[in-house]
Amino acid sequence: MQLLQNDRTELAVFSVLDKHTEADAAAWSPVNINVERGVGPRILGFAPFLGEALEKYDPDILNTHGLWTYTSVVSSQWQKKTGKPVIIHPHGMLDPWALKNSGWKKQIALLAFERSHLRNAACIRALCESEKASIRKLGLNNPVCVIPNGIDIPEGGFAPAKPPTWGRKHKLLYLGRIHPKKGLPELIKAWARLQGQSGMEDWQLQIAGWDQGGHEHALQSQASKAGLSWREIPPNSESTESDAPLVFTGSRFGQAKDAIYAGCDAFILPSVSEGLPMVVLEAWAHAKPALITPMCNLPEGPAAGAALEIEPKAESIAQGILELVRMSPERRAEIGHRGLDLVRQRFTWTTIASQLAEVNDWLLHGGERPAHVHL
Repeated sequence: MQLLQNDRTELAVFSVLDKHTEADAAAWSPVNINVERGVGPRILGFAPFLGEALEKYDPDILNTHGLWTYTSVVSSQWQKKTGKPVIIHPHGMLDPWALKNSGWKKQIALLAFERSHLRNAACIRALCESEKASIRKLGLNNPVCVIPNGIDIPEGGFAPAKPPTWGRKHKLLYLGRIHPKKGLPELIKAWARLQGQSGMEDWQLQIAGWDQGGHEHALQSQASKAGLSWREIPPNSESTESDAPLVFTGSRFGQAKDAIYAGCDAFILPSVSEGLPMVVLEAWAHAKPALITPMCNLPEGPAAGAALEIEPKAESIAQGILELVRMSPERRAEIGHRGLDLVRQRFTWTTIASQLAEVNDWLLHGGERPAHVHL
């Protein structure tokens, strides 16, 4: 997906048509949307007329999001032809774990087009200091701006945690892609070990998200083998209430996602690799305390008292959960409110947009280098 700006200070998005285009286009309104039909395997994103459409629009600066697809080729060709600046937003795709995943394919892409694309970028955006280090490790000496992703504060405000009543338990929520890198097997192992511990009888683990490669079924099998009772709730079900200690709720989007955040008491992301996880910011925006690993690249959280830090191993996860479960509701609420304060201070779209605008203006007009741009 390409975000562009021309001399009329207009914004336009250029993208390849997929099954999410219609919904995404509505969210982008009133920005000018230009969608080209892809040809061949969807993973390649090959759209033969994308470059032509880009040249016709004639932007002054190009922001390209993501790597490893045909959009990188179009971006690189446009930059070489026009000499105009390109900002690349890898979104964690240059982190060590990400490079190893399907590593041989990415090595081919680096040789074929991606390394040249990266080296010729006027600036590369890193979401965090860890991603900046990964960019430098590849030998890229471009200016790097460190700017996180942004989040919207829920319009209706946050929902306070509800005390457990008959038939309702406190809920520890995981929400996101159900994939091995998220550390969910270790989370299931930790949750099974904790059953029978004092205080755990009032808590339930909810795993919400979209399955990738059958990993959800593997987790369910793991839970059954560990003697952990679980229930699967249909994604279209309005209620996620159950007396089972473990619940799989399926994908949740829009209002359903807001509702599951509002209904939880705490959030957990035991991931082994992340760029900058939006789900943690979303949980904080709902004033929920979080348990996160160092690989979530949000050291601001533990530093501000907005999160408990865990390692992506069952023993550490279990210790963190037990600490969370046994603290007072007031203490959990305090941690959640610190997360909300942190989002307001550093992660709102107003702040992020201002920082990105400074980088675009610097590349277009020169002047003093913004403080968040590193040479």
